[in-house]
Amino acid sequence: MIAPGSPTVRRRRLAAELRGIRESKGKSGDAVAAALKWSPSKISRYERARTGLRPREVERLLDYYQITGSRRELLLALAEDAALKGWWEEFGDSLSEDYQQFIGLEHEATSMAIWHVDVVTGLFQTESYARHIIGSYSRVEPVPPGMIGRLVRVRMQRQQVLDRDGLQLSVVLDESVLKRRIGDESVMYDQLQRLAREADRPNLTLQVLPLDTQHTVFGESFVIFGFGADSDAMLQDVVSTEHLRSGFTLEGERETYLHRIAFQMLAQASLDPVASRELILETAESHWSGAKRHASA
Repeated sequence: MIAPGSPTVRRRRLAAELRGIRESKGKSGDAVAAALKWSPSKISRYERARTGLRPREVERLLDYYQITGSRRELLLALAEDAALKGWWEEFGDSLSEDYQQFIGLEHEATSMAIWHVDVVTGLFQTESYARHIIGSYSRVEPVPPGMIGRLVRVRMQRQQVLDRDGLQLSVVLDESVLKRRIGDESVMYDQLQRLAREADRPNLTLQVLPLDTQHTVFGESFVIFGFGADSDAMLQDVVSTEHLRSGFTLEGERETYLHRIAFQMLAQASLDPVASRELILETAESHWSGAKRHASA
């Protein structure tokens, strides 16, 4: 079955709950592994949500921890949800484990703060723009043409989260993103036009950091995922820093806090949303409208 929510988020919530129970009982991971005849690495991996646990295994853990009543029922229900599959797991042969976690978090976050320094963030990419970026991976590592198509479809399907109720987005793009050629002039023109249209979304604050402003924050692109409380548990915010070709590192509370400070500084140094939209449209006309002019001539 395909989960309507995000099993990635459910797994992280379940992992946090089970880790908290183990620590409250004063048990080490090695002690739990020995008692259940599991490997210590299995305990470590599920507590970090790198792998999931089958509901029957969660039952064994709860028996060992002597968890009963409503809390047991909640955790078993969470385990059932976590065992379902997200739509992206159908592309598992094409996606790294970290990228699948990234999509799962993106799928259910209540807020995202996104800083991109090199390309338009994937949630706003046109299909042509995305295809050029993903196709360029093959210059570093061979990528079969069929896989390129699958990765493009994944990126386009990810964009459905933009219409999810309750999602709040804050995006800061470096001005260089608007001027960095990806594909030909028509690809860039269409991409910037799409950015300008997206800027009208009521749940989006889109800003551009000008090249001629004083830069005080340097580093790679990142996304901060925020999660509200629900009836299951509270999931801590998570930051993901993006590296070459879909590699993502999910960090903990301290790194998330530091990245939030960095994002606030970037936003404060950026143009306001109205001026940012004007700059996007101005750059589209001044840098990338040549192909449109030739086509109409």
